[in-house]
Amino acid sequence: MDRAEKGKVVDELGQIFASSGVVVVARYTGMTVAQMQTLRAKMREVDGSVRVAKNKLAKIALDGKPGAKMGNLLLGMTVLAYSEDPVAAAKVCEAYAKTNDKFVILGGAMGDAVLDAAGVKAVAAMPSREELIAQIVSCIGAPASNIAGAIGAPGSAIASILSTIEERLAA
Repeated sequence: MDRAEKGKVVDELGQIFASSGVVVVARYTGMTVAQMQTLRAKMREVDGSVRVAKNKLAKIALDGKPGAKMGNLLLGMTVLAYSEDPVAAAKVCEAYAKTNDKFVILGGAMGDAVLDAAGVKAVAAMPSREELIAQIVSCIGAPASNIAGAIGAPGSAIASILSTIEERLAA
């Protein structure tokens, strides 16, 4: 790899570190190509990606970026999993690590916060962006539903009373 290619890789990695909601660093020693392809496919499903890069180039790219202290995790054969959604990559990596003992989560970064393996597990336990949006929408919609029910309740009560009176008069 010549100097220009290395510069291009550093720029790409710098963009990843700057724009990703979360970056997970994991060791993948002993994984087969098929296992790595499975991980890549699972990350694509959540609009995430997996990148294998030289640790030295990744450390250079981290300089001055959020989570620069994550460089301490870049030792040995490491892979970077990242996504714009702050929870998606962590969820996929955590689930994949449970099924493949050769994939070991070392830690990661979420913005300026550097995470250890337990931190990544905690982030994976958080609800995803879509789940949070659904919860917020239901919280916003509940009062309106209650108000509509309260407004309609007296009318239905009056209708019930009138139908009862009508039945008594008919009898």
